[in-house]
Amino acid sequence: MKSADTDQLPIDLNDLVSAVESLPPRYRAELEKPLNRVVEYTRRRRRILNLIQEALSQLRMDMKYMMFDLEATRRERDEYKNSSDGGFSDS
Repeated sequence: MKSADTDQLPIDLNDLVSAVESLPPRYRAELEKPLNRVVEYTRRRRRILNLIQEALSQLRMDMKYMMFDLEATRRERDEYKNSSDGGFSDS
């Protein structure tokens, strides 16, 4: 593993990578393949989590815009009702 690759990993996983890298070649060969799968799974999970967080943030922003638009539409509707009812009151 390259040190740049391990920068994005949790500290415990970095420690495990370092420990496996310091093993004798015979033992290291047995552990590298499953360890690489765990590292890739962790990176993929982090990317997915980041995408989800970005999507939620965008959804929150979209909801704020929609609420603003809804309130503006309600105000416009009420103003229109008040202006059109002004001269045609039943009272």
